[in-house]
Order: sequence, then structure tokens, then C-alpha cells
Amino acid sequence: MRDREASTGKLATGKFAAEGITRRRVLVSAAVAGGGLLVGLPMIARAAGADHPFAASARQGEHVFNPWIKISAAGDVTIAVPRVEMGQGVYTSLPLLAAEELDADWARVHFVQAPVDNVYANVTLFMEAIRFRPEGEGILADAVRWATQKVARALGIQGTGGSTSIREAYDPMRRVGAATREMLIAAAARRWEVPRAECRAEKGTVTHGATGRRLGFGELAADAALTDPPEHVRLKEPAEWQLIGSDVPRLDLREKTDGQAIFAPDIQGDGMVYGAVRTAPRFGAKLKSFDKSAIAGKPGFIDVVEIPRGIAVVADNTWRASQLLAALPVIWDDTGALEMSSDEIFESHDRAIASGDAHVFTDRGDAPDQLAGAGTANVFSATYRLPYLAHACMEPMNATALYADGALTLWTGNQNPNLMRNAAADEIDIDADRVTVETPFLGGGFGRRSEPDAARQAARVAKALAGRPVKLFWDREEDMRHDTYRPAGTCRMTARLDGDGRPVAWHHRSAGQSVLADYMSRIRPGAPLPTADATQVEGAEDIAYAIPHIRVEHVTTEPLVPVGWWRSVGNSLNAFFVESFIDELAHNAGADPYEYRRALLADRPRDRAVLDLVAKKSGWGDKPPPGRGRGLAVHKSYESYVAQVVEISVTDGEIRLHKVTCAVDCGTVVHPDTVVAQMESAVTFGATAALFGRITIDQGRVVEGNFPDYDMIRMETMPEIDVHLAPTGGDPGGIGEAGTPAIAPAIANAVFALTGKRVRELPFAIADI
Repeated sequence: MRDREASTGKLATGKFAAEGITRRRVLVSAAVAGGGLLVGLPMIARAAGADHPFAASARQGEHVFNPWIKISAAGDVTIAVPRVEMGQGVYTSLPLLAAEELDADWARVHFVQAPVDNVYANVTLFMEAIRFRPEGEGILADAVRWATQKVARALGIQGTGGSTSIREAYDPMRRVGAATREMLIAAAARRWEVPRAECRAEKGTVTHGATGRRLGFGELAADAALTDPPEHVRLKEPAEWQLIGSDVPRLDLREKTDGQAIFAPDIQGDGMVYGAVRTAPRFGAKLKSFDKSAIAGKPGFIDVVEIPRGIAVVADNTWRASQLLAALPVIWDDTGALEMSSDEIFESHDRAIASGDAHVFTDRGDAPDQLAGAGTANVFSATYRLPYLAHACMEPMNATALYADGALTLWTGNQNPNLMRNAAADEIDIDADRVTVETPFLGGGFGRRSEPDAARQAARVAKALAGRPVKLFWDREEDMRHDTYRPAGTCRMTARLDGDGRPVAWHHRSAGQSVLADYMSRIRPGAPLPTADATQVEGAEDIAYAIPHIRVEHVTTEPLVPVGWWRSVGNSLNAFFVESFIDELAHNAGADPYEYRRALLADRPRDRAVLDLVAKKSGWGDKPPPGRGRGLAVHKSYESYVAQVVEISVTDGEIRLHKVTCAVDCGTVVHPDTVVAQMESAVTFGATAALFGRITIDQGRVVEGNFPDYDMIRMETMPEIDVHLAPTGGDPGGIGEAGTPAIAPAIANAVFALTGKRVRELPFAIADI
């Protein structure tokens, strides 16, 4: 369960007086922040004293061992979690890794959000977001990677995303636990005056085998915390694991089910005021003027504050702020605003694919010559389109801020607290060390809460109303129309086929905006990109199918609409392109789609294994029930392998998704129940987007504004989701996003199997089925 001291302050029922606005009083601890777990034992040794950030959280009777673990005199173990919890289970899975090696009693394990500090940086996220070339082996490649890691640590990137939490923490968190275990054992051995080798840890205690003496962790904590940490530790073999791989109860389960869990909109305090925001409707437009006198003096009115590209109306409650905002006359300056609409944007994609300068990400064999020299009879080509997509988090963007005595405290659900801190400081021109960021639970992240726009706005308004806490909120329409969207994408796929209809040459040429370039333009304007944005071809550049000649290239189109990280990023687009096209080739060859893929995956055992498993579990070889069709897709992302079979029906052009069978191999499974939950969540998220999701641009502004325009799967239309784990051991793969990419092509392939109509443009809601 969560560290109880942090929880007691989170309800924010106390005073919001400046001296009372400490992190503990108002909300859960700090944020996920920055510096990486890739620190190893030297960092543990350095942190043995009280010079690390976690030490500041120690209460009376608690003893801090390193930046991740403290143990109370009563024997409770509290583990700092350096990533944010947004449903993906890190408040359980990361403590579980340390607790396993520590030999802790799971019933006495607690978690607390780690503070903001470079020691918690997410180096893996940085490395994968900015992939430098070359990626092979050798002195040059090693030197580039080493330098990149140094940069990542120096920047202190503290983001949660890219399905990196477990992948980055798997080894270091276990080493932290093992080192703490050895410190406890050493303290016990000294007290008993026996050789250390005669002692061992077991479920929150240390025992001496020869005499049967036993001491609890709490009894040893004071002495052990002063013990020098070992330079080397032995990690358990999988056969020794007691916690990893088991479905221990989630540590955040109770507060999420009894209503105690605190999300950013739950923050309350004395003297709080409320701000409603409106941003210029057209992308690129800005505020020209507003008539404050029209609402000044009305009940509840407090002030109007200019924010970046918009305004915030502040009132004594949320409702009045919204009503006053609606009544405020505003004139927007559309000079330089985007004038294009969706059709024109897709036409720009077509031009880019026809003649644009592409970056070549994969060039194996000689695909261009193979295709150029082939006759039209054995060349197959298809073009696919995918729309912009919103994140549509259940909790719209919001932030609460208090500016007092030249310092800012910010409460906001976010995926990157050090970025929030730096952006807020920049917005109101104060030093970053004068900003404190508190991160509560997130009511939906999916990449959207990596953006600091709400934090910037809250900082600006809080400074204007210094001394008063301000809760700034976006209504649903503001959230939907000023998102940072998944880019729209177009892809032309071309293949040359052999006599059996199998591809011997493959050309993947896509077009769309760069998320990385757009994101960097917002957080570090003017900073050059060191390389092409590899996320544009995620899931396409290294396809598993055995094809001798492959060329994968992408044309980056001009920045038009704000784009950002969306669950599974480029994989969600490229899985649709690749798995739709391979399905078309299978049917073109008159082959069963499963058998066709299986033959092309002969040299890829893990891809083939999940494909076989999902075929078996779904009854692929059996005839589906009358009126239903099945489709499948397989995709690797974030080092995890996922295959899905869907079963659908179509009535009056409307698709009903009845069942999804999912097989996943994510290496070592740390917490099975979390993996299953993430697959269920990812399937729901991806299927919702495929069936209904589309952001339409009309002369530079977003048409859709709320869920009547942007529908979702409802409880009554939820399919049965049957998840099967196929663990292969070794390092774990990412799991938060890996279940999303395959679902859209699987549905498209099922539609074809059932109706004979190939859907090459999403969402299905607009397709002529």
C-alpha cells in the first residue's frame, strides 16, 4: 500500500496557507523524475549517507538505505517508485522487484512516489526516443551509446513512457533490494557475532541457521542503514523467486477501490480559486483582445489572465468560471493560422509519397531494382490512410498551482515532472529550483501528459494571483480541440511476389509529421534534431517476415497540426500498414492468412510461437459461428511479441467486436495480472480508436469536440478478451503499449474475411462496409 504519511496529506483538507502548502500536506509526494535507475551499486554506496533526495522523506523511526528503500523500526519497508502510476501497475511491479531480492514480507511493503532528482532518470526512454546511428556493434557504436547515456543522465529526463518502466528497472531495482538485504544480514551477523555466511534473509527477517535466532528487519534497520553497502551482490535465480511471477495483491488496489486515490482534480484547499481556459481555435492563431468589462462585477468573478495563445477566466468556483468564460467577448488574431483541412493534408501526403525526399531507415537487398524490373503481373500495391487521433483521457488536462514568496508549487498529473518544473519556471521567469512538482494519480496518460501546456498556464495564472492557490481546468471541448494528436499517416506498400505469391521484394513508403520534431519545438524551441525521427517507422523498419529485399522509407511532411506521443507511437500506424498488407498478399496468394504468415516467420521463433498460440487458443482452424468472421495480426514492439485474433460480425455496416484472443510473450513476466490487465486495456484503447477515432481538421481547427463526435467502446459493446501469456524468460519486454498496434489490422482483416471488402482507411465508422 502507499506510504501512509504521503496519503494522509493528500486529501488537502488542511490550510492552503503558504507555510502549509508543503508537499506532504496537500498530496502525495513528488514526481517521477529524472535520472536513471541505470546507476548500479556505486550510486547505492554514494547514497548510504543522508545526501540523497529520498532521505528527506524519512520520518521518525525510519532508516534510509539508499534512494529507493527505507525501513521503519516496526519493520515496514517503503520503496520509492521513480515512474508515475497511470494504470500500468508500476506502484506494484517496481516495488516487487526490489522486495524479491530483499526477501521482504509483501504484507509490509509500501510504495511512495520518488522525488524529483537525476538519480531517477529514465535513460532508456531517452535512448529510444532519440536513436543515434549506428546501432550496431563496434567501438564507434559503443562510444555513441555511452555519450548518449551521459547526456540522458545530465538532462535528468524523468519521463514515464515508451513502455520503459520495467525494462529500465528490472536489473537495478533488484540490485538495490539485494544490496539492502546484504546490509541487513551483515548487521545481524555482527550482533550475533557469527559469520555472515551462517545468516540468511527470509520474509522480513534475518535468521541464524545454527541457533535458530531471528531478528526482524525493523530491529536491524538502524544498524544496517549505517553499514557500507556491498560492492557486488548475487541476484536470485528464477527458481528462487517468491514474488516475481506471482499475482501478489496490487499495492494501489485499496485506495483505487475505496475512493481514497487522489487525482489532480481532487486537490482542494482554503482560499482556492478556479480558472477556465480557452485557446485560440485555429492552430497558429493567438489572442488579439478581450473585453473584461463585460464580465467584471458579475457574481464570482475574480480576474482574467492572458495565457499562451489564450485566456483564463478566474472565479470562485468551476461552474462560474466556465459561465464567465463563455460570456467573455474575445477576438482572435488569425494571422499566420493554419488554413488547411483534412483532405488537403492527405493530398500533401500523396504528393510527398509521389515525389518527396525520404529518409531511408531500412535498405536490405535491392528492393528498388527488384520492383523496377518486375512485370506488373507479379507486383502488388496498396495505399493506406490513418487519421489524426486524440488521446481523449477521461481526466481532461488540468493543473493546480500556488505562487508565494517567489516560489511555485504545482500539482498536476503528469508523465514528466522535471519537464513540468522547468516549463513552469520558464513561463514565469524563476529558477527551476524554486518550483516544486507534486504528481498524483493520472486519470489517463497515453503520452498526453508528457506535455507541459497546462502546467505553463497554471504557473502564469498563479503568479498573477500570487498567494492564492489556483485550480486550472480544461473542459472536454478544450481538451479535444487542443490535444497533441497522433499524426495522420499515409503509406504506399508495394511487393514483388514469387511464383507462390510470397514477397521477395518489399517497399514501404510512408508520409506524415514527425512527433519528435514537433515535441522538441515545444519543449526546446530551436534545438536541432540529431537524427531522423525513427519513431515514424517503428514496427516497419525491422519487420519479422523473411523477405530478401526490403526498403523502408518515410517522408516527413511540414508541421501542420500539433502532434505528440500516442500509445504505442509509430507502431500503431505501421502495424496497420504492414499487417493489412501481408493479409492482402496472403489472400492474393489464395493462402490461409495464418499459414502464410507462419511460413514467412520460419526463422523468427518468438513471433511464430505467439502466432501459433493465438491460433490454437482462438480455434483458428475451426469454422467461426454463422455470421461471424475472424482476422489476425502479429506485431512486436517494446521487446514484446503480441498476436491477436478477433471475431466480428457486421450488421448494416456496423462492426460488432465479439471476442479478442491475445497471446503475448514479454520475456520474464514480473506480475502476471498486470500483464493481462494491460493487454485488456490496450485492446480496448486500440479497438476504440480503430472503430471510431478520427480528428478532422477544417480550415485549421478541430471539428470534433466531445464524445458524441468521438465515440468509444461502451460497456455493452465490450468484447470478451482472452489473454494467454507465453513467457520465455530473460529480460522483460514493455507491456503498457504492446497490445495496441495489432488490434486495428486484425479487425480490418476480419472484415475482409467476412465481407470481402478491404478497409484501407480508418476509422471503420466511416468505411463503406
